[in-house]
Amino acid sequence: MLNISLNREPFDFPAASSGQSSMSFTTMIAICVGCVVVQGAMVSALLGFGIGGLSFIAAMALALVFALCNAMSFSELSVMYPSSQGTLATYTQKAIGHFPAIVSVFAGYVIVATFGLSAELILVDALLQQLFPGILPSHVVPLLLLAALTLLNIMGTDVFAKLQNLFTFAMIATILLVGASALLETPMVTIGEAAAGIDWGIEGIQDGSFISLTALAMWIFVGCEYICPMIKEVRQPERYIPRAMFWSLGIIFVLFTLFCLAGGRYLSSETLTTSSLPYFDLVTNVFGSTGIIIATVMGMTATCSTLNSALAAVPRMLGGMADNGQVPAIIGKRHARFATPWVAILCLAASVTVTFLLVNPDQIILLLIGASTSWILAYIVAHLNVIILRMRQPKHVRPYRTPFYPLPQIIGILGMGYVAAHASPSPDMTSTVYLLLGGVLGGVSVLAACWVKFKMKKGLFVADIAK
Repeated sequence: MLNISLNREPFDFPAASSGQSSMSFTTMIAICVGCVVVQGAMVSALLGFGIGGLSFIAAMALALVFALCNAMSFSELSVMYPSSQGTLATYTQKAIGHFPAIVSVFAGYVIVATFGLSAELILVDALLQQLFPGILPSHVVPLLLLAALTLLNIMGTDVFAKLQNLFTFAMIATILLVGASALLETPMVTIGEAAAGIDWGIEGIQDGSFISLTALAMWIFVGCEYICPMIKEVRQPERYIPRAMFWSLGIIFVLFTLFCLAGGRYLSSETLTTSSLPYFDLVTNVFGSTGIIIATVMGMTATCSTLNSALAAVPRMLGGMADNGQVPAIIGKRHARFATPWVAILCLAASVTVTFLLVNPDQIILLLIGASTSWILAYIVAHLNVIILRMRQPKHVRPYRTPFYPLPQIIGILGMGYVAAHASPSPDMTSTVYLLLGGVLGGVSVLAACWVKFKMKKGLFVADIAK
């Protein structure tokens, strides 16, 4: 059982949403799980199991440890400053300065959302083209889906929460259905014979070689901290934000373990490692023609859940940055009726649309690796924030304190460094990913430096602890 260490000193948390209905714990779980369980994660999980067999399950367990360390740091940081928008920018500006604050949010969330959501839309398009070849026009349905969820997110938290609960429940139910059915039923002889090449031994676990698969497994667990920007919608965030992240990571580990074991029973290692939509192959092998409907529900709900969570969380991060003067004030403009950061929502939707239209589907793996590598940088910054703030503000009230500090932060930094260094499967792809990511981050860094120096008129690395 996780040891959740809470400081019992009184702390002034704002009322949830200034009188609006607070977010339920179920919705919090739905946000955390829904932002993590994406089509890209399902593809990565089955790919990893095809490569390593049971060794990949061990890699998932190690990645889970790293993810729990990440969740501990975000839990401590988010409830230290409950009046903020729960953004990495707020924590980083108080620990390191405004320049790294701006870069870390754009690197860890804005770029990730742009790349990751575009990849999800590409996968939706591929799924629909496979289901309805020559019938549905390319790109149209994913863009309509993005437009609808953008509009619904502008309409406020209540609408968002209802959709998120629906999407996540349907997604979890279908994954459990596939996993349980595949493990309880005996596959047909022809399918069982075809499902060859999976390594069911534990040699890779015993000799430690499973560690090489951790970078791939980590993609399955990133994103549960998207609940933090919703802190103003949460009652008793010091209690429920850590619990939501910890419970969600446990649920995700169980879901993907079942999913991988199911894939090993019904698909060959070749299919798992070469298919563009291995989960579609798995579901159709388990359920036959009926599986087409289940695969469609699984893929569409995973993408809708992720789009919905990102359109809710990332614009709130940008809104918090606008409040801090770190981006133009217009980006933080709230809707007069729904109080949502509608300009930021539209900006994110526009950036996803442009990337989706420009990127070739063959480059989807570059998008996913680039997004995950960029995300890793944000986790490292969060761990550094906890350590620096412990030293600079030792008396600051911390309603949640990381147990066994600073061990989780040290483990998290080392683990994320390893994952970033081994994010891609080949040296050639690694150079391409870092060239792409370096160019994007370089441009963001130049703009951020100019903004802080000339617009905010502050030092780049001067911590703003007064606010």
